[in-house]
Amino acid sequence: MSQTVAQTLPRSVRLGYGSGSVATGAFGTVPGLMLLPYLTDSLGIAALAAGAIVLLPKAWDVVLNPVAGRVSDRTVDERGPRRPWLLRAGLVLAVCFALIFAAPEMATGLEAAWVLVFFLAAASAYAFFQVPYVAMPAEITPSYDERTRLMTWRVAILAFTIMLAGATAPVIRDAVGGSANDRAGYRVMGVAMALVIVVGVVAAYVGTRNAPVGRVEPGPGTLGDQLRIVAGARDFRMLLTTFVLQALATGCMLAGVDYLAEDVLGRTGATTVLFVCFVGPALLLTPAWAALGRRVGKRTGYVASSVVLALGAFCAAGARTAPVGVVFAAVALVGVGYAGCQVFPLAMLPDAAAVDTRRTGSSRVGVYTGVWTAAETLGLALGPGLFALVLALGGYQSSTDGDVVQSDLTVAAITYGFSVLPAMLVLVSLWWLSRYTLDARQVEEAR
Repeated sequence: MSQTVAQTLPRSVRLGYGSGSVATGAFGTVPGLMLLPYLTDSLGIAALAAGAIVLLPKAWDVVLNPVAGRVSDRTVDERGPRRPWLLRAGLVLAVCFALIFAAPEMATGLEAAWVLVFFLAAASAYAFFQVPYVAMPAEITPSYDERTRLMTWRVAILAFTIMLAGATAPVIRDAVGGSANDRAGYRVMGVAMALVIVVGVVAAYVGTRNAPVGRVEPGPGTLGDQLRIVAGARDFRMLLTTFVLQALATGCMLAGVDYLAEDVLGRTGATTVLFVCFVGPALLLTPAWAALGRRVGKRTGYVASSVVLALGAFCAAGARTAPVGVVFAAVALVGVGYAGCQVFPLAMLPDAAAVDTRRTGSSRVGVYTGVWTAAETLGLALGPGLFALVLALGGYQSSTDGDVVQSDLTVAAITYGFSVLPAMLVLVSLWWLSRYTLDARQVEEAR
């Protein structure tokens, strides 16, 4: 079906909605990149314990996110059911984020408890920001292609934010603290990233005030009843499983960047360069992936981008012996694939929710996105946890000054935990993606 003028969203709405990715990108990136090194190399917490601290608050979101979705489905407000939560939860998220990295000097156990409590609070606030935010596209537009365009803006801004936050957070830490292990650097970095989150929250709230969001008609029954119905949506399950496995792979790579730079490449500044290599291609190629999806279909485009991501990760396995330029190029190839692996699933999610609305006669968009974001959050949290397990198996030595020289076994564990393990996870995920069947015709019929 051709796109009509009424179905084409104005650029201001696309930009306004996409601005929310400034908040999600900062919170999704910086803890995954900085929190594990902060715990092991600044607070001196053992790798396995640090991995548990990173994992537990995100695991809590698996329970909380569907609740946040149901709450937003039932919110009655003149601003719409989703937008009020962007502002309420987003500002709380920013405050809690800054406090995560502000632990005062005290006993190691108390420092660990401080981080856990405020990370848990931040994760809870994030649930009530992210779930309504991700639910909005299904209500902003019913168009199969327009959702892809909307996601193109979102992913482009997300990629820019990841590069901004991921590249500058280590620089701020090192510039203020004088080393990668100084607490003052982490504190200032936490405040700076909190301000970035505030910018994204306010921009998304203001920028979507004129978005054509339709009336929400929540499905009947308890949350448990609706979760069972969502679990019965086969295409949604296939897409979700694929995305979660890839989020696990991405989380593993994010957690490994600082360790790869410091312990394998032996270059402190390499953390920032690796991040630019990872995210830079996404800024340029996100529109290209979207154009490919319109030509060959979203699922085919998703498969292609996944293969590119896995290939780049495999190429990074030679980081211990290859010239540093080759490692950077391999990570850039990962970034090329990563751009598509963000555009396509986020554009396919509202399609699955729309088909369900047509089938059942009531909207469960909030519940769908609650389940989706819960699973994504868990995958991104399990990634650092899995990488922490790899560190422990490799005999990684935690410290408070960063002067420990790691063994050859540890260096090998860091390298393969950053490269081969994520690549295998991405390739395995394609088994579920091959079973996703929704296409443009079915989505258009659901309209």
